[in-house]
Amino acid sequence: MPSFSKKSLLLALAGNVAAQYSVRFGPYYSLGATISYIVEAETTLYPGKTPDPQQDRMVLWPGMGTDNGQLVQSIVSSSTETATQCGGKSGEWCVFASTYTGETQLSGDAKPLTATQGVKINYKYDDASGNYTQTVSINGTVVSTLSTASGKAQGWAYQNTIIKLAEADSVFKGTLTTNLATAGELTTSDGGKTWTVDKISIQQSSFDPASSSSARL
Repeated sequence: MPSFSKKSLLLALAGNVAAQYSVRFGPYYSLGATISYIVEAETTLYPGKTPDPQQDRMVLWPGMGTDNGQLVQSIVSSSTETATQCGGKSGEWCVFASTYTGETQLSGDAKPLTATQGVKINYKYDDASGNYTQTVSINGTVVSTLSTASGKAQGWAYQNTIIKLAEADSVFKGTLTTNLATAGELTTSDGGKTWTVDKISIQQSSFDPASSSSARL
């Protein structure tokens, strides 16, 4: 798994995990690093239809790199093992809270998501415990949670994305980079502590046979 900058937020990234050990990445919307750290981030992802045919495997995730090298990343996954992974059917996604520690992948419960549903993903930092808690919800119902001591995060269509920093960072907007992604304006109404963007859209992309997948996203 790649490493990410400290104090950073990586949103709208479509990663195609090809074969067992080869990883390729698609479009993304990335912010960070910030001079502060992220205390809360929330977005709603509408993944739409799964790749056709479904293959092993393609994932979408909003991720936060932390200052001790971990990656907080609730996952929306398409694979040929949907039934085994989350009890879903062909053409459905699996969603679950997850953290990559640098050595292993920790995950919460996995549940199916249809092509017409959205999934709300919330990350919140607790000062008392030093943990980030992930909460994954479908239609207002919490389906997966995970709380990990990951350090501080310094760093399809996603809608209503909100990023809250511990302290104001007026230049946070200038850290934005994108790849095959378009979005509304990133704005702040409180001097740089809370940032919002209405919608982040991911362009269609494809992976050639060399990456073990020719499915279109």
